[in-house]
Amino acid sequence: MKQYVVTASEMQRYDANTTENYHVPSLLLMERAALATAEEILRVHGDEPHRALIVAGCGNNGGDGLAVGRLLMLRGWQVDCVLPGSAQKCSAQTSAQLDILRAYGVRIDSTIGEIEYDVIVDALFGVGLSRNVEGIYAEVIGRINGSAAYVCSVDIPSGIDADTGAVMGCAVRADLTVTYGFRKLGQLLYPGASYTGRLVCRDIGIDERSFCGVPPFWYTRTGADGGLLPDRRPDGNKGTFGKALVIAGCGRIAGAAMMAAKSVLRAGAGMVKAVTDVQNREAIQQFVPEAMLLTYEERGAADNIILAEAWSLFREELKEAGAWADCILIGPGLGRGETAYELLAFCIRESGLPLVIDADGLNLLAGDERLVEELKESGRRGRTIILTPHLQEFARLYGCTTAEAGTHLTEYPRLLGERLQCVVVCKDARTVVTEHDHREGYLHTAGNAGMATAGAGDVLAGIITGLLAQGLPGMDAAAAGVYLHGVAGDMAASRRTQTAMTATDIIDCIGDAAAYISGGTKEKR
Repeated sequence: MKQYVVTASEMQRYDANTTENYHVPSLLLMERAALATAEEILRVHGDEPHRALIVAGCGNNGGDGLAVGRLLMLRGWQVDCVLPGSAQKCSAQTSAQLDILRAYGVRIDSTIGEIEYDVIVDALFGVGLSRNVEGIYAEVIGRINGSAAYVCSVDIPSGIDADTGAVMGCAVRADLTVTYGFRKLGQLLYPGASYTGRLVCRDIGIDERSFCGVPPFWYTRTGADGGLLPDRRPDGNKGTFGKALVIAGCGRIAGAAMMAAKSVLRAGAGMVKAVTDVQNREAIQQFVPEAMLLTYEERGAADNIILAEAWSLFREELKEAGAWADCILIGPGLGRGETAYELLAFCIRESGLPLVIDADGLNLLAGDERLVEELKESGRRGRTIILTPHLQEFARLYGCTTAEAGTHLTEYPRLLGERLQCVVVCKDARTVVTEHDHREGYLHTAGNAGMATAGAGDVLAGIITGLLAQGLPGMDAAAAGVYLHGVAGDMAASRRTQTAMTATDIIDCIGDAAAYISGGTKEKR
């Protein structure tokens, strides 16, 4: 199921649209947010009264928290409230909540006392935080984090950047975060995701109608989605479902080629032909007996160079293979020698097929500006090109440090896609998929830490290629492939544990993951 993920400015606009265009009062939205939050706290702690501390800021997030305190108090809880800032600086809605609490006889303190609490409600800062947390607010966050209490953050943990997930000096570590309307980027991106705890998104009356024709750029997927993967024609044959050329694996390094080719077939492609060093023939035939093979033998001045005469003959065979195929994957385990370069140059210069470039193909591309320009021109002419870099490979292509690439995960891939006229799948703990002329981007939130294992990227490249071979457009194939890969990875972890799972375990789960996504009987455990 497709779910939108919003930035701070988008959420603020949708909030305003709801009030201005649909005449829903801000105080009503605040009351619904507080009710949703109180319900989630009670869901955790039950009906028995507890002692709670509300730590409120001066903005509307503070007003949400104060209203939560009132609702808990009316359920018999002992509630204390702390407002570290000046009451004179509070928003109109938060001032109204302060007046309500005072009318009930609740005292509003300016500092946290030494009392031990069962629950602390963090309502210091909302999604609008734009500068580092310092001074008294940093001290308050330190007190919250040092407490043994269960911490519930209102909308987003205070101190987390709602757009990037960055820690703004310091941040609350929540056990539970209750957010409203739509999930925020900073709750899903790291390190913010680690501070968010269990994330619950509740409807308070701000829905897709509040977009007013301008939807968010980012979306994610959860659960089943019957239209995501290609349909299987009942009258089809192996040619109907696509033919993929996988150019992968240098001498005696067969694993990447094996896993990529196997994953192409598991993703539903009808046929695959592996182009690889002859030394890999037996290994690939045993692991992927369904695959056809086109091999070359590297000899000459260096082990990674094909003799000129042999290359000329092989090149003709490669042309024939290109004429046979519907799409090409190049790069997994290919190495960075002369032969690998010539193969990549062939794919860019002499083929117009949809092209997926992964691993060593990306490293070769990053080192040759001429190939980059030729690839860009090919994309301008309308060719489907998908790049699948992990963060370090992306940094080489983009021209930045790995740290900068991680910090700008939702920005730089979009810019690289525009620069190279292609789809970019930037792989990290959260993977993003963007396209140069697309109006939305996919933020991947499935998967797990067990997928940080050798070969998992080769499996992903194969899955995307398999979907591309079946005729999915580039952005659709990339986003669907990343999601299918993530669901398969979650299934593999449930069977093998995150510690023990391997890339081949992910391959083994692709079929069950496809059934789950398509609404079949296999469940994601």
